[in-house]
Amino acid sequence: MTASLERRAAYPHFLAIPTRWMDNDVYGHVNNVVYYAYFDTVINEYLIREGGLDIHDGAVVGYCVESNCRYHRPVAFPETIDAGLRVAHLGNSSVRYEIGLF
Repeated sequence: MTASLERRAAYPHFLAIPTRWMDNDVYGHVNNVVYYAYFDTVINEYLIREGGLDIHDGAVVGYCVESNCRYHRPVAFPETIDAGLRVAHLGNSSVRYEIGLF
């Protein structure tokens, strides 16, 4: 349990995301592609709430130029995911986020 708490402690921002029935695939767990929607959700929620991102009228548009995902265990409806977010690298014109799902 301590290792799990240490991993969670490495992420300063969290968002609870409930899974939906439609997220499950024929194998009974959340489909791999849905994880990327969770990633997009936690990043944009953070940018809107903490960074002042205006997704409707703002001039700033973010692009994802690289992504990867490592799966450690299956998730299934009706679980609620705690999505942790941290900034791994902040450059002059780019940012790299790391996300942990708990």
